[in-house]
Amino acid sequence: MNGTTASAAELGKIVQGSVELWPKVDLMVCPPATLVAAFAQLAAGSHVVIGGQDCHPEPFGAFTGDISAEMLADAGASAVIVGHSERRSHHQETDAEVRAKVLAAWRARLLAIVCIGETRAEREAGQTLVVVERQLAASVPDAAGADRVVIAYEPVWAIGSGLTPAPADVAEVHGSIRERLGRRFGSTGNGIRILYGGSVKSSNARELMGVPNVDGALVGGASLKADEFLAIAETYW
Repeated sequence: MNGTTASAAELGKIVQGSVELWPKVDLMVCPPATLVAAFAQLAAGSHVVIGGQDCHPEPFGAFTGDISAEMLADAGASAVIVGHSERRSHHQETDAEVRAKVLAAWRARLLAIVCIGETRAEREAGQTLVVVERQLAASVPDAAGADRVVIAYEPVWAIGSGLTPAPADVAEVHGSIRERLGRRFGSTGNGIRILYGGSVKSSNARELMGVPNVDGALVGGASLKADEFLAIAETYW
């Protein structure tokens, strides 16, 4: 819940900076719903894709305050984040609800970015892989493919805290996710991108992005400033 129309200036800088980064890096910005249409128009014809932050499972109806995947697509979005830890914790979203949102995204021909991750209590209890594997299994429908879904591992305790797991810990979780995707979807699963999210910034991005099976970053607070966002992207260059 950050950003107003004035944020278009930061997007403009990202669009400009994307020229030098493309085609080695794919860039996506997911603003609040109030900015999706304006951002999509500003990014039209560029190498920056616009996505939404959440969607309702239904295409329309008496759900005041919600936004459907179809509405996001109509506004110019190409993707939508579902199951973000803040949605799971603040709105008590279950894996089943996240799965329904993935199906809604596909119905509207949007790429679904599915977030999974453990809390601090779950990590301290040694339940990280159990939690992540359960969420992955229950949140991702059977028809997943590289062109339809992206997985984002975001340890809840790391989001906005300035803390990040050790590279070895990230490698363990991403390796488990990759193994599960391959086991369930075969060669198709091997092509699904797995992003890392959780206090990603320019100072730690190169180390994190160098971890095996980390195919990109889900950037939170650092995305609010174009210079920092682009600096993270440049670690792939």
